[in-house]
Amino acid sequence: MSPSNNPTQFPSLLVDRYALVTGASQGIGRAVAIRFAQEGAHVAINYVGSPEGAEDTLARVQAASAERGHGTRDHFIVHADIGVEADINAMFEMLLSRWPRLDCLVNNAGFQRESPSERLDVETYRQIIEVNLTGAVLCARQALAHFVTRAGGGNIINTSSVHQIIPKPGYLAYSISKTALAGLTRTLALEFAGRGIRVNSVGPGAIDTPINAAWTDDPVKRALVESHIPMGRVGTPEEIAAVFAFLASDEASYITGQTLYACGGVSLFPEFRENWAS
Repeated sequence: MSPSNNPTQFPSLLVDRYALVTGASQGIGRAVAIRFAQEGAHVAINYVGSPEGAEDTLARVQAASAERGHGTRDHFIVHADIGVEADINAMFEMLLSRWPRLDCLVNNAGFQRESPSERLDVETYRQIIEVNLTGAVLCARQALAHFVTRAGGGNIINTSSVHQIIPKPGYLAYSISKTALAGLTRTLALEFAGRGIRVNSVGPGAIDTPINAAWTDDPVKRALVESHIPMGRVGTPEEIAAVFAFLASDEASYITGQTLYACGGVSLFPEFRENWAS
């Protein structure tokens, strides 16, 4: 069983912060948007696929604000394909014309698709890199251009993966994109550390989200996955969202350039739980 995750028992961490969450129509992005709203933030919900999913996220975000007594918050939906530079530019132009500022960018949009490397589909490879990596770079560029023009700095949090450090055979483009996010995170963090701007990543492990429905909805496959997780269970999107909320808050004010793995111990090389190599 997963532990309870009830932010109402703690002071709100993000009151009156303005945050953009890309890829927020489902999964981890949706959970992050909801958690930020619970913490008092204004949230822009980016999506590209399902408007119904984005509307559902918006309804949940609005309810989360109301339940925590945060009063009026300017939550809204913004359509943009994170794989298209013009869409990203238009999204930031609209956002910064509507809000007084942006405090936090969550680079969450991304996808994966299996492809044996000896038969790699180059077009799919390019699409994954464009969204997962180049899109994050271009969103960061827009956020940074805003952050450096005002006092107060800003905050960028990238959604990485345990596959930032653990290879994922058959998912070459995805693995490359997440490994490269580590370089993006560390380079930007060092470049802007002296200007009040923090850049970090969250590295989820096996999480119960739609992107993993092929095995989360199959009891046999799910049990197999969980057998490789030291904590013995799949994580929830809400558990990951709590990590994002911490990194976005002043509680993490001295943390930059880091990837915080929320993976149930998968990044600890679980095959070495028994000393078979010694």
